[in-house]
Amino acid sequence: MSEHTIPLFQLVDRSLLATLMKRTGSGASVSVRELAAQAEVSRSTIGNLLSGSQEAVFAPTACQIAAAIGVDVLILFTPTGRATRHSGRTSTPRSGRRRLEAAA
Repeated sequence: MSEHTIPLFQLVDRSLLATLMKRTGSGASVSVRELAAQAEVSRSTIGNLLSGSQEAVFAPTACQIAAAIGVDVLILFTPTGRATRHSGRTSTPRSGRRRLEAAA
């Protein structure tokens, strides 16, 4: 299986995500379940971002979440300047795993 380098995007502010979920670009509110379905990501990814247990996602995931809310990706996320080798799966790294790698 070939590996690709995919940039990470860090959530700017979890309260901003919560606020934008209450009033999306269309003016409607969206639940965690609805946002996850529209963005085609897991509910746990959205929940973890909101709780702060996850701080970053891969670039495609960040774009999907922002598009589902109806805002530009750079409103919600900022590129971390780091990239990670990835097999192409769409799972999202957990912030704890990143902290362990940084400490090593």
